[in-house]
Amino acid sequence: MTRFVQMSRRFLLGAAASGISLAFAGQAAAQARGPRDKLVVVIARGAMDGLSVTVPYGDPDYVALRGGLAIPASGEANGALALAEGFGLHPALTALHGLYGAGQLRFAPAVAIPARVRSHFDAQDVLENGGGGLRQQTDGWLNRALAASGGKGLSIGAQTPLILRGAAPTSSWAPGGVVRGEDRIASLLQDLYVEDPMLGNSLARGLETEAQAMMTGDGSTPRRNDVAGLGAAVARLMTGEAGADLVALSVDGWDTHARQNAQLVVRLGGLDQLIAGVRQGLGEDWARTIVIVATEFGRTAHANGTQGTDHGTASSLLLAGGALKAGGPIGDWPTLAPNRLFEDRDLAPTLDIRSVFKGVLRDHLGVDRAALDARVFPGSAAEAPPLDHLVRA
Repeated sequence: MTRFVQMSRRFLLGAAASGISLAFAGQAAAQARGPRDKLVVVIARGAMDGLSVTVPYGDPDYVALRGGLAIPASGEANGALALAEGFGLHPALTALHGLYGAGQLRFAPAVAIPARVRSHFDAQDVLENGGGGLRQQTDGWLNRALAASGGKGLSIGAQTPLILRGAAPTSSWAPGGVVRGEDRIASLLQDLYVEDPMLGNSLARGLETEAQAMMTGDGSTPRRNDVAGLGAAVARLMTGEAGADLVALSVDGWDTHARQNAQLVVRLGGLDQLIAGVRQGLGEDWARTIVIVATEFGRTAHANGTQGTDHGTASSLLLAGGALKAGGPIGDWPTLAPNRLFEDRDLAPTLDIRSVFKGVLRDHLGVDRAALDARVFPGSAAEAPPLDHLVRA
């Protein structure tokens, strides 16, 4: 059951700036029960290129595989921002790199959904339903986690995504202009034009120009893609006694079949600002928060003929938050050696993405392993959380 409330983002941002407390999606204030742990799940729709997000510049095969798409090593001009064990963040992710320095960012460099599909819509269904395959569940794993852990759920966008649909009641907020049908149409067009160098490049160039335009302005009014402001507005709906505890948010535009490098500078910069806005807006509640950034699948290890990449398999998953325990990479690195690529083209997965979700839900929200294996992710007992103690003591 979803309660839908639509407010203009200008009103919400103005209210946040002036210190007005916003009721959680029209619900009556809950009884005070002390500080509550928070979880934000960001779905990067369109297949985010993990090899550009957590850059494996220490892998000896990385540069040869990527060619002109390779991000320079840490310490070089426009190079990756150093992490650990030969990895670095894309140089647009400066706020996230600051979180890493504070012990508040971790990453899994080679995760994948349990089904090997290359369709965006099928893969997103598997990612969100939490089962072992396509359309195995009619509700979402985050809704089932909400039922198991208690608290309040909130989706950001015009429609509640599958991940948060189900029996547990949730609320929705649709900021004006953030979710657009054209974003999905653009993704379909990029697939359609992937074999056409002229049309593929022209479409990608247009998307890049549009995205850059939406990120600039004189600052006099909130812009449609003021992502830092959006993050702060989402945080506002998570604070106070009536604030949301589990939030689902989608970010489109990751289907980079052409002119990938230029597109990712804008997309990753926006993601970076979004999470920075959430952090700033949450204030002291950030210490009780974890943010997950996940995508339906990764992209090919090789560049294609239009300076982009095509649908792949494994990708990166990011964990951020003040509640996160400091540490290094999560899961094994399969390497990019030719004989280790999946189907001779993709980064091979070493970790089922549900394992990471389980670790967060167990350690952060207190959902017990039996419930995770049987109800939240049905039939997944073989997929254990990859680490113990993901959260700070």
